[in-house]
Amino acid sequence: MKQHRRHSAHRLNRDAERLVWLARGLADSGSRTEDIWWQAELTQRIKKMLDGDQEEVLNQAMNRLQETDVRAYDELADLIETGVEGNVVSSPDGPRQTLLLVLPILVWSRYNIPARNLPAALLAALRTQLKAHVLADGCQVALADFLFSPEQMPSGYVETRRFAARMEQAAVNDENLTISADQLPEIGQYISDPRCILASVAAPLGQPMLRWQETDGSRETAYSQWQTQAGPSVQTILPGCGLRLLLPNAYFTAWRQTDLEARSYALTATVAYLQTMLDLPASALKAVAAPYYERQLLEWRVGFCRLDDDQVLHGMVWPLLGSEDETTDVASEIEAILRQAGIGQIVMLDQQQLAPEYCDDCGAPLFPNADGESVHSEMPGGDDDMPPAHLH
Repeated sequence: MKQHRRHSAHRLNRDAERLVWLARGLADSGSRTEDIWWQAELTQRIKKMLDGDQEEVLNQAMNRLQETDVRAYDELADLIETGVEGNVVSSPDGPRQTLLLVLPILVWSRYNIPARNLPAALLAALRTQLKAHVLADGCQVALADFLFSPEQMPSGYVETRRFAARMEQAAVNDENLTISADQLPEIGQYISDPRCILASVAAPLGQPMLRWQETDGSRETAYSQWQTQAGPSVQTILPGCGLRLLLPNAYFTAWRQTDLEARSYALTATVAYLQTMLDLPASALKAVAAPYYERQLLEWRVGFCRLDDDQVLHGMVWPLLGSEDETTDVASEIEAILRQAGIGQIVMLDQQQLAPEYCDDCGAPLFPNADGESVHSEMPGGDDDMPPAHLH
């Protein structure tokens, strides 16, 4: 996935050097005809790295290009992601193009948000809704029978490609994939945390895979129908939770969109959580937002307290993503969301540069108060062990 990486000054090995050279050639290409050659060479080498479990080679090339050639970095990242997500596989009816999908769900709750195996009835309902509203006509689909936390998702390009390969074989057979829950890691608990269902679609080679690729389809209509039709089914496995379905999409694209949407959702969810726990209207709450720096702007943090008391009760971390930096107007976005949520007073400490401190005992992030100090959040009545709103 495209992300900020730490630069390594070490000399690249031969395979990584070749990837860097090819990616730069593609970035500097002067025609579509030239593009095709560079892409074919890169695609072949990326497949070799993925099949040979050479994650480090891919990461070395990505690290070097992120520091030296952003355009080439984007080209290489796109082709690596394409190689991880999809493949051409054989079937009795001819070759099939496959694509790994994420069905993202934004969730919040005052209780534990579950990560669990999915019942057959829900999988059948989701399969029907996917084929009716999200996938193009004639596609086959497989669903993994688990509701994943971000902490349980495949990690890295090689592991994700392995998982995608298992999914695409199930998709060709129009079957689901069974996941062993006892082989997945334990997860943390947060008041707002995404969940996702993984799927793989298989389409006849050269044919549309997604509904909005068809002439009478659109992303907007697909998204609206997906939320309306699939939402009630998903709600049955998330009792006591508020949720919002996002548009199913290719694995890496869906995760980037989920990261973006999760920030505003978590901020609104934190306000709702405090209203529920404190039995107060949003107008009786105060929010203090401040930027946090580690050489450069890293994130914003928002502390919440009662309107008549400066004790920080809870907090939310808003990380910067992708190309966002000091010039991105994060402050206005956060303030607008808080106003829409009905917060009684909003204090924006946008002229300060606070250090991202954490509690030495529990590791929780510290949040700003109205005096510009970073302090530990503490809920009344012994609820201070409830974790802050967190984004993966």
